[in-house]
Amino acid sequence: MAADNPEFTQQQEDYEIDISELFARILSSWKLVTFLTVSCGIVALLVTVLFITPTYEAKSTIYVLSRKDSALNISDLQIGASLTQDYVQVFKMWEVHEEVLSNLDLPYTYEQISKMLNVTNITNTRMLDITVTSPDPQEAADIANEYAAVSCDFIADTMSTDKPNVVSAALVPTKPVAPSKARNTIIGCLVGLLIGVGIVVIRMLRDDKIRTAEDVRKYANLSTLAIIPLDDFENRKSDEN
Repeated sequence: MAADNPEFTQQQEDYEIDISELFARILSSWKLVTFLTVSCGIVALLVTVLFITPTYEAKSTIYVLSRKDSALNISDLQIGASLTQDYVQVFKMWEVHEEVLSNLDLPYTYEQISKMLNVTNITNTRMLDITVTSPDPQEAADIANEYAAVSCDFIADTMSTDKPNVVSAALVPTKPVAPSKARNTIIGCLVGLLIGVGIVVIRMLRDDKIRTAEDVRKYANLSTLAIIPLDDFENRKSDEN
């Protein structure tokens, strides 16, 4: 078995010694590793604050089925649940985008505004959340509310069904949703940490100096007969001169 093989056991011990040495090198270079970790974290924070434009989200909600003249039954509820998926497709139609762009006089194309828009159906409900992302908080709220109004009219006019109700209007957001300063700073710190550890590893791999009797045994496979301290050797040499 491999466990009974002396050569395998020796290689395993050498590997463990190498790992211990690596941790020792990292600990001895803690100033370098700490400096790179903190520096990269600060750089990431500055880049986030100074160069990345914050974005805001505003959300409005519409109710798919609205019956005022008759009581709801199971069939009505099932129809309403299925219609929510149909209504999601309404927000992909160019007519809806065109009307929103025209009403608000927005400088966007269909592709640009469709990327700003996200429509989701809340699970087990007949409600649709209309979420708009924009670098301008007021614009995000205006677009979300306009999509809600336009889509309700479009559905009633073209699909011969009850007009959905706007149950929640979008408010102007006060805090950006992206970028995250904390997340980017942590990522920057992790990158700095990896760079610092990488530098230590490279230095260790490139370092082929023999410093101890153990290094002689490990790398040259030789046994040392005697050890002369460097200080004593230098003192004797100076006395002879």
